[in-house]
Amino acid sequence: MKDSGVKSGKQENSVMESSAPERERTIFAAGAGINSKVFIQYIAGMTGKPNPKICHIPTATGDNPNTIVNWYTNCEGLEVRPYVMRTFINSLYTPQSFEEQLMSMDAIIVGGGNTLNMIAIWKAQGIDIALRKAYDAGIVMAGGSAGSLCWFNEGSTDSRPKELTVVQGLGFLNFSHSPHYLREQGRRPLYHQLIASKTIGPGYACDDEAAMIFVNGRLRNAVSLNDQNHCYYVNVDGEKISEQRIEAEIIG
Repeated sequence: MKDSGVKSGKQENSVMESSAPERERTIFAAGAGINSKVFIQYIAGMTGKPNPKICHIPTATGDNPNTIVNWYTNCEGLEVRPYVMRTFINSLYTPQSFEEQLMSMDAIIVGGGNTLNMIAIWKAQGIDIALRKAYDAGIVMAGGSAGSLCWFNEGSTDSRPKELTVVQGLGFLNFSHSPHYLREQGRRPLYHQLIASKTIGPGYACDDEAAMIFVNGRLRNAVSLNDQNHCYYVNVDGEKISEQRIEAEIIG
């Protein structure tokens, strides 16, 4: 029997769905300094919305009140609507779930602190799943220090006593990561050692006032508050470590 050329409605719907444009999934990862006014305004612009709703997550500092006050202070005078999602909460005073809070935002900024403890709390509370839904929905993800490391597969952290160690991230970005790359003694040589030994995979490092923008899992561009802070791609070339500095736009 010859093909009539007529497809079933189910087949047509399948074709239409598969041809729908992919929603852009964006991550802004900074070495540190994520709450600077310049970075906050830049992230606001990435949402493409006027006066966007931006939520700060201070889990890594245990919802430290000073961290929260600094967040609101740094948002003063900017065209943003600032929010905070606390994780050390009481059900009676928290009428929305974590997912409901996050899905109502235009951008989410994760602060620095103890990466290991933060991710453990997120997983216990299901916040990791809520963040993934927000990311897949096109809400801009951002953060610095612990708030940048969390988006990657793995990286070095000061979250444990005595020495820098490896921590596992959420894996939204399929690379390793090192924040505070040149500021903190030991970060750069350890990152090289971990990659050379294949303890962790190749990845990206950031100085404190520099950041990278990833779209759909790929690096799109880098920015910096000045010409002294940079971003880098680190991998193994043959038997040697290769460190490539990424050209950045100065936005400070």
